[in-house]
Amino acid sequence: MVPDPDGEPDTSRGAGPAWDPATGPGRRSGGTTLADIAHQAGVSVSTVSKVLHDRSDVASRTRARVQRLLEQHGYLARSRPAATALAPGGLLDFVIKELDGPWAVELIRGAEEALHAVGMGMVVSAARERGGPTAGRWLDSLATRRTRGAILVVPELDAHEHAELRRLGVPYALIAPVEEPPPGVPWVGATNWPGGLAATRHLVRLGHRGIAVIGGPRDRLSSRARVDGFRSALEEAGLPFDPRLVRWGDFRTEPAYRHALDLLRLPERPTAIFAGSDQQALGTYRAAAALGLRVPHDVSVVGFDDLPFAEWVTPPLTTVRTPLPEMAAVAARMVLQLLGGERPETTRVEVAGELVVRGSTAPPPRP
Repeated sequence: MVPDPDGEPDTSRGAGPAWDPATGPGRRSGGTTLADIAHQAGVSVSTVSKVLHDRSDVASRTRARVQRLLEQHGYLARSRPAATALAPGGLLDFVIKELDGPWAVELIRGAEEALHAVGMGMVVSAARERGGPTAGRWLDSLATRRTRGAILVVPELDAHEHAELRRLGVPYALIAPVEEPPPGVPWVGATNWPGGLAATRHLVRLGHRGIAVIGGPRDRLSSRARVDGFRSALEEAGLPFDPRLVRWGDFRTEPAYRHALDLLRLPERPTAIFAGSDQQALGTYRAAAALGLRVPHDVSVVGFDDLPFAEWVTPPLTTVRTPLPEMAAVAARMVLQLLGGERPETTRVEVAGELVVRGSTAPPPRP
């Protein structure tokens, strides 16, 4: 192996190709890969990636040699010296599955504020559905854009994508992953189980006994934890967990509307519904109105997230406040720690929320 001046052996020949969105895995129009550049420079692929992403932990002579090769093969523009990043502290990528909706806005706001405070910028992009025509392009972009790191709200991140991010040398943190990521990968979530517990306890204390739940995707960690908290509150109160009063779907309004219609048409309809998100709570409001039912006189509703609209709907929504901006800020700080050569104190952080009681819950109607 060719020795690497930064102490890393040159494993580029066996490391596999880097990624490029225009021409396939790691190739510019001339066919040169990051592995080829690493071999020419006598360094590892990860060192080339560090230079490409403007990481500071590369010796100056090595950096200059790699930069010349990157410029020669079109990976860096000659007109922009590498010492002048796109912002004083460079850029982080913020990749989220869906850009629309208030949930995304709150996360983006929190990450942007945390990065702005340290003089860094942020590029926001959408990770499209798997199998779609633009799926995976965010990862291609990370391979070529001079990002310093990434904050990922990509629930379905798979083993290949984790491996590719590590190979590229891009520090990253996850927000609300579907399942616990591989050991050592930092991630941030909400206190979902305690939130489901608090929401359901509130309904039980109001006197409700027939309580339904509309959960999010069944394969998602956060969804299951919220429903598990719901179930624990019922068991704590000595109430049965009735599978007929449980619906799974996603966190959006329209599917929740259909689920709520189904629940509220039952011969013995529930007197309260715990919705796994505020958007699902909106769907429940709409279903109740379609059936001539009033919230909270005929059915109480509790949401989850406390998005900005929650206090402005009629009646104002009782919900579990999830500090979304704080979650994103924590993820941003984790990436900044990695950039500084530090390991976060813990790789798993759950940011505590709280129940916010408003006008959508009341004691159940009298028979």
